[in-house]
Amino acid sequence: MIRLHTFNGGIHPAENKDQSTSRPIASAGIPSELVLPLHQHIGAAAQPVVAVGDKVLKGQLIAEAEGFVSVPLHAPTSGTIAAIEPRAVPHASGLEELCIVIRSDGADEWITHQGLCQTLNVEHLQDITPRQLVEHIRSCGIAGMGGAGFPTSVKLNIGKQDIHTLILNGAECEPYITADDMLMRERAIEVVKGAQILLHIVGAKRCLIGVEDNKPQAIDALNAALVEVNEQHHIDVVAIPTKYPSGGEKQLIKILTGEEVPSGGIPASIGIVCQNVGTSAAIYRAVELGEPLISRVITVTGDSVARAGNYDAMIGTPVSYLLQLAGYQQQKRERVIMGGPMMGFALPQLELPVIKTSNCLLAPTEKELPLNDVAMACIRCGMCSEACPAELLPQQLYWFSKSQEFDKAEQHNIFDCIECGACSYVCPSHIPLVQYYRYAKGAIRDERAAQAKAEKARLRFEERQARKDREEAEKEARRKARAEAAEKAQQEKKAAAASGDVATAAPAASEELEKLQKKLDAAQTAKAKTQDKLDAAKADESMADKIPAFEAALVKTQDKIKELAKEIAAAKKAAKAAQAAEPAATATDKGDPNSPERLKRKWETAQGRLDTALKRLEQAKAEGLDTVDALQAGIDKQQERVDEAKAAYEAALSGDAPAAPAPSAEELDALRKKILAQEDRVQKMQERHDMAKADGLDTADALAMGVQKQLDKLQQLQQELTAAEALAANANNGAS
Repeated sequence: MIRLHTFNGGIHPAENKDQSTSRPIASAGIPSELVLPLHQHIGAAAQPVVAVGDKVLKGQLIAEAEGFVSVPLHAPTSGTIAAIEPRAVPHASGLEELCIVIRSDGADEWITHQGLCQTLNVEHLQDITPRQLVEHIRSCGIAGMGGAGFPTSVKLNIGKQDIHTLILNGAECEPYITADDMLMRERAIEVVKGAQILLHIVGAKRCLIGVEDNKPQAIDALNAALVEVNEQHHIDVVAIPTKYPSGGEKQLIKILTGEEVPSGGIPASIGIVCQNVGTSAAIYRAVELGEPLISRVITVTGDSVARAGNYDAMIGTPVSYLLQLAGYQQQKRERVIMGGPMMGFALPQLELPVIKTSNCLLAPTEKELPLNDVAMACIRCGMCSEACPAELLPQQLYWFSKSQEFDKAEQHNIFDCIECGACSYVCPSHIPLVQYYRYAKGAIRDERAAQAKAEKARLRFEERQARKDREEAEKEARRKARAEAAEKAQQEKKAAAASGDVATAAPAASEELEKLQKKLDAAQTAKAKTQDKLDAAKADESMADKIPAFEAALVKTQDKIKELAKEIAAAKKAAKAAQAAEPAATATDKGDPNSPERLKRKWETAQGRLDTALKRLEQAKAEGLDTVDALQAGIDKQQERVDEAKAAYEAALSGDAPAAPAPSAEELDALRKKILAQEDRVQKMQERHDMAKADGLDTADALAMGVQKQLDKLQQLQQELTAAEALAANANNGAS
């Protein structure tokens, strides 16, 4: 015998179940149009894989799961995709969501399908791993059919948790609803075989099927099915007292096991998995027959319908179609409720579809289910606390929700409220307590989402700041390196200039380059900041109006970077020209070119070039290159220069320096060519100086000094030419 327990509170409303249990489950047939919302479960909505105009078959995948907490969607019948567009969906908000609309062809033609054993080519269920079963259940689009529609594959993904008990929920405690009752009566074998599959997946040692004792026919059918499959010693059907809301997951677990699911926890944390009997039957059909979840049993009842009963309806069937089948008679104050009178919600219109979690359509008369009375002030009677099955303080939660003290409501465990409506049912002031709790929960979820968004923005800002600091550090390191290099170059120039007469053009050019480089670094930093702002604006919908301004600023900064790059290139050319002019202007040895010191340096320079040429010759010979002959000829000429320089030096030491030889005609032509080239350099340097001066650039002064040095060099060459021509004229006169 299984010892039963009880839970706190609960109520006993009128059952009103006989209206819909007098006839067997009937087929709802094929409506002309099916509307299939992509979001029929908790988690992410499915994503369409079909297009408008596509032909589909019954059971064909039309939308795939998006993420882990999601399930796919399949076509309930064959037909054509008529639209993929936002449509009104059965929800208390009355909002629209994306839906796939199928225009049925009446053929109801199935895709090729078979059981999982045939697909995997195995003989028994035990040959299939739990992981394969869970993946197959997910691919068949099965979500919980007795509550909020939690994806079944996620619920069965227990990881390393030790599950000792599987519970099938057949309590169906809410008034009017009999879908699970009739399913257990007529398809008990499917429920039991589904339980076998679930036991294999979770690895539990026992299974308890909890059914309220007001359903004796369902209990008998289940027990007969257990005997048929020889599971009467492994799976137990437990009749529990009729009490609302004994069908709540946590309440049913408390009744059957005496264990309590901790606040904020899940049944798996205490070794229990709970599934609805309708979900169990759907799992059986998916595994044994290969059928995805495309239909369900739904109760259509209330005094406004002539033929109350249960219908096997395709997912997406319009509510108006089902009501017409049941002989709906429109009332003066029309009201159709999806779900039961305790937890259901009134539909804003009847052209809404049945979804996977729809278990009842209640069409009561005003006499049968009167409209809500006007709420009065709370009299603090405490009846709501006595009725609450979750052992909460409904009165306190009401005050916190009404005054928007959501932090206090959360501290009083408002998320443990299962929204059963027991508190509202017993309230003598007719206060819609559950609506206040739903409002508070929604506000808390919105606040959490805002906090998560703010935290994401904070992390993004910190990462940007860290990147900015890193770039600043790298920039500072480059600046220090440039400063050290400039200081080193300055020291070298000071050491090389013995007389201290160092040209200022190169330092000025170097200083200008450094200024331009700083501007370029600043522009690149500004570009990075603008790009970050643009990326943030694109990621945040509230900043969409700022995107054009950021894009324009980014283009402007890029143009500035290009201009700075051009200026840096021009400054580098000016610095190079100034450096080329510097040797002639800064030469410290302006004495006699035939002095022993000058002749000795000339000899040593020629000897160094000869040594270098000899090394190249040896290397060419070792490698067998074709340049050996050319190198040898060059060495011979260089040897002659060395000998001449040595002889001149020795003659200078002995005081017998030879008179300067008269230049040849070829040497005079070469000197004239140098003068022409130098004149061209002076002209180009003058043009650059004029441009810099006209544009107001800081390089104008440095370029002016460069022009002067080039003019000095030109004057020196012209003096050399004059002297050479005089020597040549004297030589000619002497010869004559």
